[in-house]
Order: sequence, then structure tokens, then C-alpha cells
Amino acid sequence: MAAKEAIIITDKDEMRKWTRSMRAQGYTIGFVPTMGYLHQGHLSLVQEAHNHADRIVVSIYVNPGQFSPNEDLSTYPCDLQGDIQKLKSLSGGVDVVFNPKNLYDYGNSQIGNGSESEGMEVSCVEDKGMGHETWVRVEKLEKGLCGNSRPVFFRGVATVVTKLFNIVEPDVVVLGKKDYQQWRIIQRMVRDLDFGIKVIGSEIVREHDGLAMSSRNVKLSPADRQRALSISRALSRTQVEAEKGQVNCRELINTAILTITEAGGTVDYAEIVEQESLEPVETIKRPVVFCVAVWFGKVRLIDNMEIDV
Repeated sequence: MAAKEAIIITDKDEMRKWTRSMRAQGYTIGFVPTMGYLHQGHLSLVQEAHNHADRIVVSIYVNPGQFSPNEDLSTYPCDLQGDIQKLKSLSGGVDVVFNPKNLYDYGNSQIGNGSESEGMEVSCVEDKGMGHETWVRVEKLEKGLCGNSRPVFFRGVATVVTKLFNIVEPDVVVLGKKDYQQWRIIQRMVRDLDFGIKVIGSEIVREHDGLAMSSRNVKLSPADRQRALSISRALSRTQVEAEKGQVNCRELINTAILTITEAGGTVDYAEIVEQESLEPVETIKRPVVFCVAVWFGKVRLIDNMEIDV
């Protein structure tokens, strides 16, 4: 069977027109939002979307709204043609790749994926004057975990996902559980704002040695990549210990932190929280998730493991 050629759409109005045309023909629309530099984890989301919808849209857009001025927007990896080929190679392919240039360009601002005047990417939170000023916040869930060290991150995520939902108009969206807090935030936002969209969380995809797949893994030095395996080892050990009856969260967390720091990692956070509210727990009495963020060199990695005891 010949590989499926996706339609490449860059214009917001054209994207809406396509979706409405498909829906008028009775098709349901599945959506996978990404920032590109796709790996097998992303491709697994597309495969999951095929189980829930007739037509599939994948967005590739590095969202400037979720980066602070001191974060790695300008160096975020990009390989659009490679991404398109990976999507093309999938069984069933995708129907549309939505690759807008700048979702924050309203004709009077330079914020977005690039600044034409300087030829470099900037965070849209730096913009002055007539730029974008409307933000979506999920106020409780965005606090804690990644929200502590990245205070504008989830504001930017919730806002761009809202924009993408309004443009793509999907019936189903598939998100990866590796970004656990992000998944729960989007799930809550869809509920609270009455989007008619089903939100599906897809399981983490790992490398053969246990490292959670991430577009940032490519930035790891060979030595740091080896050290980063301590994250999945620590999480797996925690899960095993909890299943054996160790339910004291502080003791479980301390053991995991020791495993990671002895390998050379710098822990940003390590917390065991309730799966839906993301509230920290002291004792495991109900389903929880152990979430961690760790620096190896200049690369920050996140990972998690659900614990159902």
C-alpha cells in the first residue's frame, strides 16, 4: 500500500475549512498537538488517535507562549521534513499536518515563532504594545510540580491548546502521559470550559533501556544520557516498593532522590501526588503518580510513574 500523503496546512482559516468539510461528510476528527522533532512517543499518539477518529490532524508548532525569556525556545530542535516523513510512514498516516508560522501574529505584532526584524525566535511574553494579552489559566492544577520552576509554562500551554482547539475543532485529542501535569491541566480545562472534545491520555513510550522518549534527549551528552537512566530506575524501584507495602511517601521520595543524585542528576522536584488533583500525599492510600524533573547537564528531563495500590 502506498504511503499516505498528508495535506500541509499553514493558514488558520484553511484549517477550519478543512475540518468543517470533513465533519459535513460525517467524519470525526482526531488531533495530536506537538512541537515537532517527532519520536516514537509522538507517533504512538497518532496511532492511538486512529482508534478514536476517522481523520487525523497533527499540529507542529513550537509555542513561544510557554517559554520564559531565559528558556530554550531558540534552540528547540526542529526537523519539519523529517517529521512529515515519519508521519507518512505510519500505518494509516495522517490526513493533515497543521504547521502555522505564528499563531500570535495579528498583523500588528512580531511575537510568535520568529521575529522578522531580528531573524531570531523570541518569547511572546516579551512583546509590548498591541500584542497578545489574553491567557487561559487552570489556576490550581498549574501550581506545583513544573509550575514552581516554570511559572509561565502552563499559562502558555493552556492558551495555545485553546487556540488550536478553536482552529482545528477536533472531536478527540490524544496527549502523552509523560507530560502528566500538562495532560491533567488540559483535561480539566476541557471540562471547565465545556469544549466538546474527548481527551485521551496515552501511556509513556520508553527507549529500550527505560529512558522516557523526549525531543530533548538529543541534547544529552552520551555520559549524561547514561546517567539519566537513573530516573526510570528510581521510579520503577518506587513502584515495586509501594506494591510490597511501603506507603510512606517521604521515605520513597528520599530513596528515589538518592538514586538520581548519586548518578549525577540535580533534582528539580520529586513528588508523589494524587492522580487527578495533583495534591501531594503523605501516605499512599489511593492511586497516585510519582512525578520528577531532573537536570543532567543543561538538559531538564521529566518523567513519572503511576502507582495503583
